[in-house]
Amino acid sequence: MSKLALDLPVEGRVASFDGATGWLNSEALTAESLRGKVVLVDFWTYTCINWLRTLAYVRAWADRYEDEGLVVVGVHTPEFPFERDEENIRRAVAEMGVRWPVAIDTDYEVWRAFSNSYWPAAYIADAEGQIRYHHFGEGAYDELEQAIQALLGVEADPVTVAPTGFEVQADWDNLRSPETYLGSEQGRNFVRSPDELSLNDWSLSGDGWTTERRASVLGESGGRLSFRFHARDVHLVMGPAERGAAVPFQVRLDGKPPAVDHGFDVDENGDGTLSDQRLHQLIRRQGPIDDRTIEITFLEPGAEVYCFTFG
Repeated sequence: MSKLALDLPVEGRVASFDGATGWLNSEALTAESLRGKVVLVDFWTYTCINWLRTLAYVRAWADRYEDEGLVVVGVHTPEFPFERDEENIRRAVAEMGVRWPVAIDTDYEVWRAFSNSYWPAAYIADAEGQIRYHHFGEGAYDELEQAIQALLGVEADPVTVAPTGFEVQADWDNLRSPETYLGSEQGRNFVRSPDELSLNDWSLSGDGWTTERRASVLGESGGRLSFRFHARDVHLVMGPAERGAAVPFQVRLDGKPPAVDHGFDVDENGDGTLSDQRLHQLIRRQGPIDDRTIEITFLEPGAEVYCFTFG
């Protein structure tokens, strides 16, 4: 690893985890019980694409440096209401290969104790419990790993990762569409007709849509959600309104089945089914990136759509 000019000043002490409402993969941990270990505290929530694109690195660090004295502590602080559900968190932890201790921070008590404001956020503490490095958002993987090595007192080549699925890094050079919320609280760029879409506009068509504070909810079959985007990947946080329900949906790209451009949550014909409340990948473009329109038609009632993200 090429050595970077990292400054590792003392930034304070590891805050309390006492506000966690539960723990996964571990008994409850405390700042005192972690004394003597280098600790990476990783704030996340399971639908966050920005965190998902860091996951391959966090997993690799947890595996490589565990025997050297590193402990990764994930803090799952929910963004959307369904991310407060422990069953949903447990499923995400298992499916995503999160093998380290996870504090369930339903009430934001740990978030506030760290004065945190971001998903993802990484705080690295030394063996004395002093925070020595932090990073908010994606990237800075070399710096994060070098800080871990410096505090552990080890030298090694950087980890290599081979991300798949959501963990693949964004195509930043061709990304022109921002995270877009679909509820009344944070929703922007809504237009009334899909025929009027400009870049990064979205619309709802069909009967039965209700725009709630955090999501748009469909009460009848045949409702359509459209978005004009410029990106390689199109992701949508969505799910059935009722646990155990299954809502079939169909994706069209400029009015046609996505074929080779389909994401892993739909097939080449654009067909998919909502069965879980989570992030879904609808499009992963294989050719040149330009402005396109995605349309998602829900064939049964009961869909909740929360937020588009892109990559």
